Amino acid sequence: MKIALASPPFPGSIDQALINLEQLTEHAAAQHAVIICFPETYIPGYPMPGFEPEQGSPEKMEAALKKVCEVAAKNNIAIIIPMDLYRSEGMYNVAYVISAQGEVLGYQTKNQLDPSEDDIWIPGTERRLFEVNGLKFGITICHEGFRYPESVRWAARKGAHVVFHPHFGGSETEGTTPTEWGSMSNAYYEKAMMMRALENTIYFASVNNATRYPDSASSVIAPDGTCLAHQPYGVQGVLVVDIDPALATGYLAKRFKPALYVDGF
Repeated sequence: MKIALASPPFPGSIDQALINLEQLTEHAAAQHAVIICFPETYIPGYPMPGFEPEQGSPEKMEAALKKVCEVAAKNNIAIIIPMDLYRSEGMYNVAYVISAQGEVLGYQTKNQLDPSEDDIWIPGTERRLFEVNGLKFGITICHEGFRYPESVRWAARKGAHVVFHPHFGGSETEGTTPTEWGSMSNAYYEKAMMMRALENTIYFASVNNATRYPDSASSVIAPDGTCLAHQPYGVQGVLVVDIDPALATGYLAKRFKPALYVDGF
């Protein structure tokens, strides 16, 4: 089974994001991927210092989501598209799952916000498991996947073969460009990706934007912690990787003993 990770540039506008999304989805579908995942809040764009996303609105998000559904159906491929979701109580950071028929299967909220995000989004409170073509998967978004391993273990214990991890970390103006995946001189992010896969015995698929100075590469990690493939640093494009769901046993995750922690943390 083939899965695809998109590493697009930061979108200058919602329309540009949708153009990029359609092009990258077509490339993934041409390589027979069953699903493609995009980076965190790709529509309208993550409000990272140094980046200026277009101001979103409920109407813009609704129209964009409709377009993504059309792209999925046209190319017969499932899409994970992270977006803003407006509700009466506030705005959520979510990742929608769209089927290959263009149907919205649901969404996963970002539940563990980074402290810098407290004035942007409100945290979600639930986790979901999804299934496409027999592939069971969960989603954990950026900070919570890097620093809250429980978000991945939950999905692994529920039978997920893979957890997708849309995130955004990088800069166009300052920093360094990594030269070796997982190097000791790199930030810890890629090492965290390895651990999320290894400690749960499942695949971990982490997805980042393409920037001049990225913090990490879009990567697919095998259940034994091996990096199967990663997108070259700073290079826009689609990474398509063959995975074997039968290898994602969740063995270590399922040996977890919740009763040992009944008093909480």
